[in-house]
Amino acid sequence: MLDYGLKPGENTLYPLNGSRPEAVLVSHAHLDHAGAVPNLMDIAPEVFMTPPTFELASMLAKDTLKIADKKRQDAAFDTTDLSRFMEKTKRLDPGIEFHTHGYKAQFFDAGHIPGATSIYLEGKDSKSLFYTGDINTLDTRLVSGAADFPDADTLIIESTYFGEEHLPRKEIEKAFIDSLRDTLDMGGNVIIPAFAIGRTQEILMLLDAHGIRAYVDGMGVAAYKLMMKYPHYLRNPAHLKRAFGHATMVAGIKRNRVPLESSVIVTTAGMLNGGPVMYYLKKLFKDPKSKILITGYQVEGTNGRMALDNGVIENDGVIQQLGIKVEQYDFSAHCGDRELKAIVSEFCNRGTEHVFTMHGEDTECFAEWIRAETGVDAHAPELGEEFTV
Repeated sequence: MLDYGLKPGENTLYPLNGSRPEAVLVSHAHLDHAGAVPNLMDIAPEVFMTPPTFELASMLAKDTLKIADKKRQDAAFDTTDLSRFMEKTKRLDPGIEFHTHGYKAQFFDAGHIPGATSIYLEGKDSKSLFYTGDINTLDTRLVSGAADFPDADTLIIESTYFGEEHLPRKEIEKAFIDSLRDTLDMGGNVIIPAFAIGRTQEILMLLDAHGIRAYVDGMGVAAYKLMMKYPHYLRNPAHLKRAFGHATMVAGIKRNRVPLESSVIVTTAGMLNGGPVMYYLKKLFKDPKSKILITGYQVEGTNGRMALDNGVIENDGVIQQLGIKVEQYDFSAHCGDRELKAIVSEFCNRGTEHVFTMHGEDTECFAEWIRAETGVDAHAPELGEEFTV
């Protein structure tokens, strides 16, 4: 099995049909890729991932249990499962060949977040498969882009931004910083909701590069400390360390000491669904001088999407009409349309015979493009559909 995730939300959704794999290879730590792996520990599969992915996935799994307990909901795994997961998982760096249940395997850097990989598999018949996971071939401040790909008979590729181009990072960063400075100059505050793994760290590095001191609150601080244990997975660990050294880290009990006067606050959750960000929004949601600068994709039904589309959020069961301004900036850690097509073209030019498009809202159109442009067999599988290659 390649990845085994969950869909977080008001009611967490887990995979269907009770899969029972002998081995699980995990591309990276985000919940939609690794969040359900502890649920499999009763059958004791072999589990493989990079060391940073293991640390970050363990942190998120503990948080999943904490949230379920707080909401008085049942999680799909318990503390015993989590202990087994932490004890049994094998941790390998990219570039190291390993074997599991008759397959030769290897991780390749995916450029998405620290520790993220693509996965190569080769069977006894020498047939090979490459699974991109979430991938980015462009450098960010935090990690270098994916660069090296092996030949493979079958390609499984994410499709998140098929049909959409990202603006150049420098343009996005300039617009973001200009808006932030304008807000501070007017005496407003800037709330930056950011995903704990990857986005919080990149935003802190961007702010530090422009001499802007920020408060940082939430799980992004713990994620930073875990990342710093593995500096060779980072593009510029010295800058990341400096950025957090210049920021003021906020503990929960001291949150009320943050002065809400021309302050910059980087905090979880990235989609405004729970977390410390809700504390700050209670204080500032009516303030027309302040801004929420959203830095990532907002899933339908989340507070972040409601804030962008309708100018409202739900906070502790209360619908709040926002007076605070809301802006969105595309700090994506995924390939855009051009980069996705380049990956496919490279594989097909090197002999790939089958391509599967997944993890996106327009996978069928991507598969159609592949068939039309390359002549290679391409499919956008439906849930539960099976293929033999």
